[in-house]
Amino acid sequence: MTQKLLGNLKKGLFFIISAPAGAGKTTLTRMLTKEFESVIESVSFTSRKPRKDEKEGFDYFFVTKEEFEKKIKQGDFLEYAKVYDHYYGTSKSFVEKNLNEKKHVVLVIDTQGALKLKNKIDCTYIFISPPSIDTLRERMKKRADIDDVEIEKRISWANEEMKQILSYDYNITNIDLDQSYEELRSIFIAEERKVKNLKNWE
Repeated sequence: MTQKLLGNLKKGLFFIISAPAGAGKTTLTRMLTKEFESVIESVSFTSRKPRKDEKEGFDYFFVTKEEFEKKIKQGDFLEYAKVYDHYYGTSKSFVEKNLNEKKHVVLVIDTQGALKLKNKIDCTYIFISPPSIDTLRERMKKRADIDDVEIEKRISWANEEMKQILSYDYNITNIDLDQSYEELRSIFIAEERKVKNLKNWE
């Protein structure tokens, strides 16, 4: 039997990663999916318009508010939330299809949506913390797509999200990106080797 660092299970595992905007959750997740073919990022639906360089079907599935609300009524989402006046939702069929295809699915989501899934689905919860709120503010200021009013709005929400860390299984404080990535990948490797997953090995 050939053992790999990741990708040894007959059915994939589900992971949730949350962090305040600007803490590095998307960058870290993309590093993971680039290194391991067995790890994919769940593509959520949203009612907001795409930002510069965002791609349909890769970053999000972009739909209108009316289309999103129709999907809510049809029960298409594992969870959904309204953040910054826009809807975001996780597709049931996308997650289930990829787990059954032996992929580890990573859902990058805010705490509001994540906690809706607590005790409803077998999942590993990972929180990415910024070194400090001041550092987070400085990172946001370097982004060209948000103004000072939006930054302070997000900082306020970040303070609320930080209060939810104790609801998660792991916390990574993203001071150094490379070290944070090593910590993240080690969590994925360890989770695949939990005794409860022995029966799931190929």
